[in-house]
Amino acid sequence: MTKLTRAQAREIRTLQRMRDEEIDFTDIPLTVDWSKAVVGKFYRPIKTSLTIRLDADVLAWLKGQGAGYQTRINALLRNAMESSGSAATSRAAHLAKRLQSRPVKTA
Repeated sequence: MTKLTRAQAREIRTLQRMRDEEIDFTDIPLTVDWSKAVVGKFYRPIKTSLTIRLDADVLAWLKGQGAGYQTRINALLRNAMESSGSAATSRAAHLAKRLQSRPVKTA
């Protein structure tokens, strides 16, 4: 990432001091077509490390589909959780949101 010029840094400081209503957005084109928008593109849920035991054939099948088998396991589990529609799903989603809203402790 390139470093900001002094003029860019000054402009950003000026914008930060302004209220939203004071900023002139007229030079930004209006986005009318949102058909290519991706919901949650930059959403990154908190991950937790764990040890899990899987049947050897299940693991071989997952790994046989190429790189990213852990991501596939997570996607399969998320799909099962979301499609269950149970109260446990609501509790899990609520807990996940609470965990994500906590400040990160640094040493």
